[in-house]
Amino acid sequence: MKLLEGKIALITGASRGIGRGIAKAFAAQGAAVAFTYLSSVEKGQALEAELAGEGIRAKGYRSDASDFDQAQALVDEVIKDFGRIDILVNNAGITRDGLLMRMSKDQWDAVIHANLDSVFNLTKGVQRYMLKQRSGSIINMSSVVGIKGNAGQA
Repeated sequence: MKLLEGKIALITGASRGIGRGIAKAFAAQGAAVAFTYLSSVEKGQALEAELAGEGIRAKGYRSDASDFDQAQALVDEVIKDFGRIDILVNNAGITRDGLLMRMSKDQWDAVIHANLDSVFNLTKGVQRYMLKQRSGSIINMSSVVGIKGNAGQA
């Protein structure tokens, strides 16, 4: 038996990079995979087709996790499509590398919305379902820069 056999995972920001790797690893361990993408539509569709081609139950959703209402609607749609959510991986995030003195307020807000608001929004959305089913795991990803900052990464 595989480690995640019968589990439903929702992974944000999974059309490329680390999120894509997480989706593939969870699928390899037996999980059905619901995942989000925002700007990488073709890559999201390609991941869905790739996983489905391997016999994995998978569905991609174009959704902005930083938008509270979209996040709530996403969770409801995943529950409707998959029946439950056992694992939430808050992976979506962006960078706007640069020195703080050159960073605009709009750039700062974009990073905070994508990297922090999305975690709140999705966690808030899944919590009532996970509490009702009396089980669930929430994994919050972050950058190593959050532990030890780098110059130019405000």
